[in-house]
Amino acid sequence: MAGELEISPVLSDTLVILGAAGIVIPVFARFRVTPIIGFILIGLLVGPYGLGKYVFEYPWLTWITITDPERLEPFAEFGIILLLFAIGLELSFNRLWQLRRMVFGLGAMELIFSALFLMLILSTMGQYWTGALALGLALALSSTALCLPIAGTSTPVGRAALSMLLFEDIAIVPIIFLLGAMAPFAETEGLEGFTETLLLGGGVVLGMLVIGRFALPVLFAQAARTKSPELFLAASLLVVIGASLATAAVGLSPIVGALLAGLLIAETEYHTEVEGIIEPFKGLALGIFLITVGMGIDITTIADNAVPIAIAVVGVLSLKAFVTGILLRMMGARRSTATETGILMSSPSETTLIVLSAATSAMLIQPGTAQFWQIVTAIGLTITPLLAMFGRKIAVRVERRPMLEEVVDDPDEPTTIIVGSGRVGQLIADMLKVHGKPYVAIDFDADQVTQARQSGYRAVFGNASRADVLDRLGADRAPAVILTMDEPVLAQRLTRKLRATYPDLPIIARARDAEHAGQLYRSGASHAVPETLESSLQLSEAVLVDLGVAMGPVIASIHEKRDEYRAVIQAGGKLERKPKLRTSTAE
Repeated sequence: MAGELEISPVLSDTLVILGAAGIVIPVFARFRVTPIIGFILIGLLVGPYGLGKYVFEYPWLTWITITDPERLEPFAEFGIILLLFAIGLELSFNRLWQLRRMVFGLGAMELIFSALFLMLILSTMGQYWTGALALGLALALSSTALCLPIAGTSTPVGRAALSMLLFEDIAIVPIIFLLGAMAPFAETEGLEGFTETLLLGGGVVLGMLVIGRFALPVLFAQAARTKSPELFLAASLLVVIGASLATAAVGLSPIVGALLAGLLIAETEYHTEVEGIIEPFKGLALGIFLITVGMGIDITTIADNAVPIAIAVVGVLSLKAFVTGILLRMMGARRSTATETGILMSSPSETTLIVLSAATSAMLIQPGTAQFWQIVTAIGLTITPLLAMFGRKIAVRVERRPMLEEVVDDPDEPTTIIVGSGRVGQLIADMLKVHGKPYVAIDFDADQVTQARQSGYRAVFGNASRADVLDRLGADRAPAVILTMDEPVLAQRLTRKLRATYPDLPIIARARDAEHAGQLYRSGASHAVPETLESSLQLSEAVLVDLGVAMGPVIASIHEKRDEYRAVIQAGGKLERKPKLRTSTAE
């Protein structure tokens, strides 16, 4: 019928994806929860096993569901390529060379031992050894797309995870060839093809290294001269897609080319601009991948096989966490790092699905077995953010707490306690050192404590909200306790507890704004300093002076504005007098 609206599947899918991004990202950011979980849940809701199965009954659901996940697979793969490209931008060849021991030592041992232990367990359960090896290799892999955005690449956990994930990405190609060679009807071409791929791949990588060193600076210099963001974006996408296609054409994984492209651009002066341009596309494409993961979860199948699936998930997670943690400890990692990394890396990977598909095609495992482990993999991917949070909490508990005498010269001397050893806490410690006042900083972040101590600060690991910890630090005789954390609720709770335990203790707290300062005063703070107030007033002062306003009126207006804030804080804190606020440099 003329004029009848034809629903395009591509437009419908695009609407769902963009709508999901517009809802998930701000909502989960509001509650400080990673949007990874949100995207997976959206995929579960709008996928073929969710609302998608009711499309024929309610045609209007076509606009808010995706019934064919295969249409999204190219976009999901592109998201992973952009992710590896962005990781390459954060690295450099020097840093990668420094990680070689971890990549080919820790990474190789983690993959081999995890796969062997999984193979042995599956073999004892009746799986033939070739199928058990295929499943072991598949389940031993961990998710690059999820683990690295969660852990980053600069923390000890992130560096350990990066090393293992880099080796796994490199190992994908030999794993696929190995499965093909083990197929019941495989011929000798498998080994020959593997050798040919290695030779061609090595030649392509070497050629990219040589050409990229000379061509990329010229390409991006030309794009920079035009001052056109569109041309810079086009050049970036040309490099990453071209590098991915080059490695894929010779049988290597396209993500190897993407990582190499990122490393090459990281060596140029244009890497910061490229990072900023690629970031939004990477996040959206990664969201598409996570939506496809959610679409693969069939709640009905999970309910029908709840017990064996639960046992499989717990078994895989526990074994991989144990193997990874032990190996990290053997290589000298701290207990907290080994524990957190092991738990983070315990879930299977998106590439597990690829290896399972290859094993099924090679007739090493039955389709029903592959489907079972695909569900286990999807669940593992879904709970990876939860595993990361759980790992951080467990790591805090297993980390050895430095003794008080390690950080305080004289335990009997009254010592100022700084809660938080980050940027603000270290600045306060610097000022106390200048004037010869003893201090100790306490932090619940083990990595932050290590960094502070390496920088020469007296720092101790511990939970300041526990009364016994503060007692060990001498809070009963401390000249003051200074709260520097940027967590409003925690600061109020700790202020209230400190005031109840130590009625005469001076408590100076960092406040987020005037309203928060008032809440801290009500909780018992001696002084609450809004971090945004004075910086805003000084910025205003600089602007007004540069605009030609006389200094006298500027100071008067700053006095007036500061007095307004003092009144707000007095009312919010229910104080008898207006609190003092530091004067600006002009006054």
